Amino acid sequence: MNPIKLIQLLKNRTAYIQTHNFPDPDAISSAFALQEFLGAHGIPATLCYDGRIDRISSRKMLDTFGISMYCGTELPEMTREDPIILVDSQKLNSNVTDFIGTKIACIDHHPTRINCNYEYFDLQIIGACASIIASYFRQTNTPISPNAASALAYGIKMDTADFTRGTTQTDIDMFQYLFAHADWSLVKHMYSNTLEYDDLRAYDAAISNVKIFGTTAFAYIPFSCAPALVAIISDFILALDVVDIAIVYARNKEGIRFSIRSERPALHAGDLIVLALTDLGSGGGHPSMAGGMIPLENVSLLGSNLQVSIHERFLKAEEQLSNEHFVHLSNKCSVHLPNEPGNP
Repeated sequence: MNPIKLIQLLKNRTAYIQTHNFPDPDAISSAFALQEFLGAHGIPATLCYDGRIDRISSRKMLDTFGISMYCGTELPEMTREDPIILVDSQKLNSNVTDFIGTKIACIDHHPTRINCNYEYFDLQIIGACASIIASYFRQTNTPISPNAASALAYGIKMDTADFTRGTTQTDIDMFQYLFAHADWSLVKHMYSNTLEYDDLRAYDAAISNVKIFGTTAFAYIPFSCAPALVAIISDFILALDVVDIAIVYARNKEGIRFSIRSERPALHAGDLIVLALTDLGSGGGHPSMAGGMIPLENVSLLGSNLQVSIHERFLKAEEQLSNEHFVHLSNKCSVHLPNEPGNP
């Protein structure tokens, strides 16, 4: 998608740039740099979200790069006519609040099964949304500040797990572009002191509750835990040498939140969580990483033994997807021989 079209769409207007409700480094850096990009073309924009910035690494970004983001309750009054650009998120997702403004644009890197209409829609299935925003600066020769370049570089590194997860050539090219413009002392600063003392309790609970079936690991955190921390712990569990699928889930006041990681090429993490949570909740994601939620009102449907029920659902979904993959490969590899004696 040509970013000039976005500039033309927003000409003489003031925009809002909205992330998902629990903005992570990729979402924050993408929104911040897009704000700078639009500002360079005479379009003022306000960054917003509705939820919590609950990880120290995300909160640290605001101070390190001088970013101002407004929670829904802190926003200046928004009208129905105000244009909203969704970044690292999409309409109708469970982790995106429907603000009153008009969602005219969406810039994202997550696969979607939901059909929504936008006046500007840039969906690229790549490692980081930050890479898409970086490409806007390069495509249009728009100057980029050291702060914005550093934030985007950090966002790319975090969302691709230092180029080990979902990385594409676009991510590598954009990181190379940012390398020449970033202040690397800021990026380096972001890697220090990012673990909170209370996080240790969640790690302890997850380790104590690990259950492994074949090469699939489940880890249960029986208390409220920040969504971003659940994702970090799923990466931690995946690092076990006998594990190629990690499923971490935590109880909170909204229900049960899941984070999935997959290193098994034949198993798509997004498909796994969609199938496992059918009729209970919602979820989705990439081949290697996904997330989802069972709302509080549906938790009782899991029965008296919550962990066993969750294990059974995911293992059954895993088996079904593996069988479908096998059938698909068999069909692709089948050879139709010419009719000869002995061949039907």
